[in-house]
Order: sequence, then C-alpha cells, then structure tokens
Amino acid sequence: MRSVGTVTPAGATAPGPQRPWRGWLTQPAAWLIVAWMLTMIAVPILGWTGGPQAVRAGVILGVVLQAAAVLAVLVQAWGAGRTAATALVVVPATWAVEWLGSHTGFPFGAYSYTDALQPQLGHVPLLIPLAWLMMLPPAWAVAATLTGPRRPWAFVLVSALAFTAWDLFLDPQMVAWGYWVWHNPGRYFGIPLVNFAGWLLASGAVTAAVLPLLRSRPLPVQPLLVIYTITWALQFIGQLFFWSMVGPALAGGAAMGAFVFLAWRKAR
Repeated sequence: MRSVGTVTPAGATAPGPQRPWRGWLTQPAAWLIVAWMLTMIAVPILGWTGGPQAVRAGVILGVVLQAAAVLAVLVQAWGAGRTAATALVVVPATWAVEWLGSHTGFPFGAYSYTDALQPQLGHVPLLIPLAWLMMLPPAWAVAATLTGPRRPWAFVLVSALAFTAWDLFLDPQMVAWGYWVWHNPGRYFGIPLVNFAGWLLASGAVTAAVLPLLRSRPLPVQPLLVIYTITWALQFIGQLFFWSMVGPALAGGAAMGAFVFLAWRKAR
C-alpha cells in the first residue's frame, strides 16, 4: 500500500523515504495536541465555574496550543527555517487581511472586533492571525490529499474550501461570545453570506502566496489531518451538546466532516 504520511502539493518532488506517520506520536507535537484537546474539553467546565472570562482564557490558551502543535508538526517535517518562513508569510498577511476587513468591510463584510480579545494591534486581536496559522496547514493537508501533486490551482481552491468550512462553526460562536460584531447581520445565523466568500478569497490568496514554500518539501499530511479531524469533532460536539448551537453544529459538522471523510478515505 502506498504510504501517504507526506504528500507534496503543486508538483514538488518528495525527497527520499519518509518516516511513518505513527512516529509523530512520540514527538513534541503529540503532547501539544493532547494539551490542546484537554484545554478545549475543559472550556465548557470553565464556563460553568468561572463564567465568560474563564471561557475566554480557555479559548486563548487553546488557540496558542493548537498553533504550537501545528508549528511543531511542520518543524519536525521541514525544519525550523522553512516553518518560520511560512509563518512569516501567513501571520502578517492574515493580520493585514483582518485589518483591511475590519476597517473597510472588504472582503468579509462590515464587522469590527470588540475589546474582549487582547492584546490588539490596529484593533485586530493578535490571536486572530494565530488562528489562521493553526488551521491553514491542516486545510493544506486536506487539499494535498484530495487534489494530487500537479494541480496547484486545485490545491489552492480545495485548501480555501476546507478552511472556510471551519468558519461555519467558528463565526456564529465567536459572535455569540462577543469577540466580534457584524454591522449588518446576515442569513447564516446572523453571519452575512459575503463573509464566506471573503474567507475563500483570503485563504486562497494566502495559500497561493506560500505555495512556492510548499513546492520543495512534502507536507506532513497525516498529523495535520489528525488536527483537522480533532478540530471538527471538538467543534461539533461542543456546539451541539454544550453551547446550544444546533444549527451551526449541523452545518459545520456536515461541511467540515465531508472533508474529513474524503481526505481519510483517499489517504487510506
């Protein structure tokens, strides 16, 4: 059976034999993933015992741990240099997108961040670019698995779709918790539909920008697919059973779950 522990997007040539993906279970990334999972599982308990401030602290810690886990996976596969170069594209680019969006309404629609998430730069919480960084590489792993190695346009498109599927969970919950507000609420549980077109455009553009960095080294697909899958499961279970957000849970569960199913089926 062909091993897909790593998949190279956009026509790159994979170097030599790759370490079996199960080897990742002994790496620091595995411990960071466990810590992130335990933190997110604890968030409802924090809400019951400590209220919104405790929930906010749990969310911030969860984002930091998930981003650290993704970076640890990439460092193990690529080394620190290439991982840092990727982060130095993603983080400033996504901060700029969020600054533009929250100040002009393009490309997401008119919204603004509240003061709930601190610290902020230009009225954009610094946690937000970390959230992009924690989910873009898992979305790239989905795309690398599904599109094959020699179709960069398809890789960018599927990455954007897999990333945007996550926002079907995210946006209604973050608005309900008061982290940002929409000036003109829309049809998707208060979220304007243009927001999702903006997510497709922005995530596709950022992915295209880092594509030269992804060409020469294979993605560590299966560890990143694990992170994408855990995110889907945590969001679905949390919203359905703990946060009384049945609609977003079902919509996000179906959209993101379709990518989980298709990616793992292709990987196996």
